[in-house]
Amino acid sequence: MSIYYLTKKKLEEIEQEHENLKKIKREKFSQGAPSFFEGEDLNPDFTFYEENMEGLNARIEELEAILKNHVIITRPEDENRVGLGASVILKENLLKEQQFKIVGTLEANPFEGKISNESPAGRAFLGKRVGDMVSVGANLYKILKINYEEV
Repeated sequence: MSIYYLTKKKLEEIEQEHENLKKIKREKFSQGAPSFFEGEDLNPDFTFYEENMEGLNARIEELEAILKNHVIITRPEDENRVGLGASVILKENLLKEQQFKIVGTLEANPFEGKISNESPAGRAFLGKRVGDMVSVGANLYKILKINYEEV
């Protein structure tokens, strides 16, 4: 069983998607499936309907698993260490500054500066303090600031 670390905002998005998909499923089910055969051939509309329902059911099951096994990211007791929900300002290779936010896997998006706590970089930063040097691959980072504003 996986644990999904989520911000409150992400949990709300998942709950909304879950409700929307259940509503769509009820509507499709109430309309009924197209007939299985069209003349002597298999009805392509039936195949399309069946594939759509399978995909819909799979996504609903996935969301239900997330909703049953989630943990909300909260402020840690020790805000001087990098943890889930932390925004971290770093100096990469002692040259340029970067900022990352440590999030759960479902919210990770490197293009938005959000890295997963399970990624190599995320794992390397967890538990570190301001001033610590962290090596990730060929890069060396110095932690300049840790912030938990949005948690």
